[in-house]
Amino acid sequence: MKVVYIACSFTTVWMIYSKFKATYDGNHDTFRVEFLVIPTAILAFLVNHDFTPLEILWTFSIYLESVAILPQLFMVSKTGEAETITSHYLFALGVYRTLYLFNWIWRYHFEGFFDLIAIVAGLVQTVLYCDFFYLYITKVLKGKKLSLPA
Repeated sequence: MKVVYIACSFTTVWMIYSKFKATYDGNHDTFRVEFLVIPTAILAFLVNHDFTPLEILWTFSIYLESVAILPQLFMVSKTGEAETITSHYLFALGVYRTLYLFNWIWRYHFEGFFDLIAIVAGLVQTVLYCDFFYLYITKVLKGKKLSLPA
């Protein structure tokens, strides 16, 4: 599964920088990433399981992943709409993260495993996706372009 995950990640990055490079709109991409990176880095130093470099980096990645959708949502809200491929991609990311919730329930039930940091970060990300899920289901699945209400 990890090999498939890594291959899919590299394919996604390759497609972003090659096939879909012309779709990038720098005029609307004004989200300041440091507003996500700096607070999540500070939070990773303050709230982690074990104050070791690898644990802090893992915690940072979990926190950053939970808010990584914000630049895309910012862009969609700024332009008022999203391309179909972008909508499908965001939906797939949201489903992937939502499935993590079921993974945590399964692991807790069968293994007694409970990771509060991962669960809280996953819940934060799922909440951020909820509005997008509603728009996706009510518009994109009916064949319409995703556009935000005025």
